Amino acid sequence: MKQIAALLLMLLALAAAPATGAAETLKLSTWNLEWLTARPPGDPALPPDVRPKTAADIDRLRDYAGLLAADVVAFQEVDGPAVAARVFPPERYVLHLTSDGVVQRVGFAVRRGLRFTANPDLAGLTLGPGSRLRSGADITLDLPGGRLRLLAVHLKTGCREDALARSRRGQCATLRMQLPVLQGWIAQRRAEGVPFVLMGDFNRWMDGRDAFYAGLSQSGPLARATEGHFSPCWGGGGFIDHIIAGGAARGWMRADTLRVLVFREQGIEWKQRLSDHCPVSVQFQVPG
Repeated sequence: MKQIAALLLMLLALAAAPATGAAETLKLSTWNLEWLTARPPGDPALPPDVRPKTAADIDRLRDYAGLLAADVVAFQEVDGPAVAARVFPPERYVLHLTSDGVVQRVGFAVRRGLRFTANPDLAGLTLGPGSRLRSGADITLDLPGGRLRLLAVHLKTGCREDALARSRRGQCATLRMQLPVLQGWIAQRRAEGVPFVLMGDFNRWMDGRDAFYAGLSQSGPLARATEGHFSPCWGGGGFIDHIIAGGAARGWMRADTLRVLVFREQGIEWKQRLSDHCPVSVQFQVPG
């Protein structure tokens, strides 16, 4: 009888305990859309060698965004919310872009139904006024299980694999100066105890003993979805588009779900018409 009574007490205790919410699967993606603009050819804001996309090209990108079906897309090289909405339609996504006065802006497309708060741009990445460098777009997702901080970046190009400390390239010097800005952002998130994810075009191969990634990791343990992988985009190569998780989000990221959405169209003409980057995505199992 005592065993039966004890079992009944245990069952009553379990029944009285608060129910734990089911985990939510969140698909996060990063996508550089390469000079996505509605400006005409020859516009003074565009380099002479840039050929703006046609309406048909943008429609194709919208179709690929539909196939991607991500909950959140960190995008780069987008010339404002109007042209972004042609790829990420407003009936499906809410947009947030940085306030930079450049053509190649950074931002987020967040699936409708997901609540988020826009934080101030990480303007330190521009390294000062008058720069053509891009700020980071910073948002906080308000999920049933708590907050998730997201940062979208597009760092300086031209220093993919150089030895960061020894290179004399000006691009590498610029990338070195952007590193402590990101280190500071990571340190602040760790101090707050908030899970976080950095996504975007880092313009840097990070495999092996990469000094840039090692520098990021000095601010706290990180997990990179692209670690040890090569991208199949446009013939293959090392990843420069990365998704990096920190804090509790390291344990939520399912690295085995890393995917690259490769365009069906092939050849240099289509690479110029669509984008030289393919969407990269990974899933997170977020506690409810």
